[in-house]
Amino acid sequence: MAVEKVFPMTKEGKEKLEQELEYLKAVKRKEVVERIKIARSFGDLSENSEYDSAKEEQAFVEGKITTLENMIRNAKIIVEDSTNSDTVGLGKTVTFVELPDGDEETYSIVGSAEADPFEGKISNDSPIAKSLIGKKFGETVTVNTPGGDISVKIISVK
Repeated sequence: MAVEKVFPMTKEGKEKLEQELEYLKAVKRKEVVERIKIARSFGDLSENSEYDSAKEEQAFVEGKITTLENMIRNAKIIVEDSTNSDTVGLGKTVTFVELPDGDEETYSIVGSAEADPFEGKISNDSPIAKSLIGKKFGETVTVNTPGGDISVKIISVK
């Protein structure tokens, strides 16, 4: 039997996934079924683009439900480690400055399931997070990015 992938995430991230799953099951699934019923009433299904579109959406929604159920079932809640308060790790928020220009950036390091760079949440699998995890406040770190290496100095870990 294959080993299930574990999805590290915060408690809030798991709750967000559970809410999305509930919405898909209770609301979106019913909307798609209704679209299929309406499209069927148009007649010949072989040339019915509304029907095809609704069936594609149904497949997408069902796939998303399956994915979310798997992620929730295999979620591992990140527990904050207060003993290493100045060390970057999963569940921590890190602020660093790019060297030499001094651009300051702040990110929370989360599991891939809840990563959202636009909200300042980066995956622990991202190049930046991989380079920063295990490093301490005040350290200068070289980050390997697709655009080339950059140096950053950690100025805060929460």
